[in-house]
Amino acid sequence: MTLTPAARATAGLGFTQIVGWGTTFLMPAVLGRQMGDDLGISSEIVFSGITVMFGMGAVFSPRIGRVIDRTGARLMMAAGSVVYALSLAALAYSQGMVSYLLCWAGLGIASTLALSTPSSIALAQVAGPGARRAIGMLAIIGGFASTAFWPLTGALDVAVGWRITLLIYAGIHLVGCAPVHLLVLPSRPPTHPVAATAAPAPTGVPPEHQSRVYLLLALTLTSGAFVFTGVMVHMIEILRGLGHAPAVAVFLASMIGPTQITIRLFELLFGHRYSIMNSAVFGSAMLTGGLALALLDGSSFVVALVCVVAYGFANGLKAVQRATLPLALFGRSQFGAYMGRLALPQGIVSASAPPILAFAMANYGTSGALWLTFAAASVSLVTMVLLARLARAIR
Repeated sequence: MTLTPAARATAGLGFTQIVGWGTTFLMPAVLGRQMGDDLGISSEIVFSGITVMFGMGAVFSPRIGRVIDRTGARLMMAAGSVVYALSLAALAYSQGMVSYLLCWAGLGIASTLALSTPSSIALAQVAGPGARRAIGMLAIIGGFASTAFWPLTGALDVAVGWRITLLIYAGIHLVGCAPVHLLVLPSRPPTHPVAATAAPAPTGVPPEHQSRVYLLLALTLTSGAFVFTGVMVHMIEILRGLGHAPAVAVFLASMIGPTQITIRLFELLFGHRYSIMNSAVFGSAMLTGGLALALLDGSSFVVALVCVVAYGFANGLKAVQRATLPLALFGRSQFGAYMGRLALPQGIVSASAPPILAFAMANYGTSGALWLTFAAASVSLVTMVLLARLARAIR
């Protein structure tokens, strides 16, 4: 059976996204203690590498998005895999705080070139009218990153140590991901119904409302990103702060992955039957409602489970909607530019969320952190409702 270009791109990018997330964002959860001990740096510095990565991505994303619009994602993403390889290899030889954080800056540049934003732009270009389905499938595949890389990283660390583990991951990016990008992506953006139908009508957003729509979209995605990134990093500590035993907290947190996969699969199979805006409002409401329940009675196991499931549903939907909402609202002709612009505030907030929540938990307790995230989630919900009212025609 011959795969279509869209299916080939989705499968290939699914592999590279699993590797990209597994060797960067998810990696310190397993190797962080060992790296900190060897390098003589605190756990706060170890995990601040993620903050540096998101911050660097925020700086470069707008320009990268515009470039991909013009030239396509093939060479850009292949170059990103090479930068990943160089940065991970350098990280394997780091000797202290400065070299450690500089390597994470390199990983941030690589992520801007080869992770979620360019992959969504690439699929929008390759899949054309089927972009929403392709992006949904990519989100499902990417959801297995922790399932694949947490146990793999743990096994490799026991067998060869963290430095050799990072060298192995550098090799996977160089000899695995870079060739995949070159093989599954076209050398130039395809010409199917993009430029010929780039009039405002297909987007469903009248020209006079586009600036307001962009502002609302940026605000809802950015305030949501604060919650999703911050809570994901601190989920186990939040659950423990609510009174759950360590083993129970780990079990509850482990429910996030299956929940995300379930809702993404549902979106893939049935998303064409309902409005994407209604789905976005539902996800925002689930997030806010789950945090409200945590504030009311988060010490109850059943309530905490409901809260975690609500968070997982919202996070799973938002992972798809970060790409499909701009695509539906603004069309494919300038999708890369819009994705790059939207990635800037999201990257800044994602970078700042973990330390801000850590500060809130240290000084105001778990309830203080939950109130802060509830406020951010409420802003995301209100702005999403306002956005849905402005874009009633969007499906």
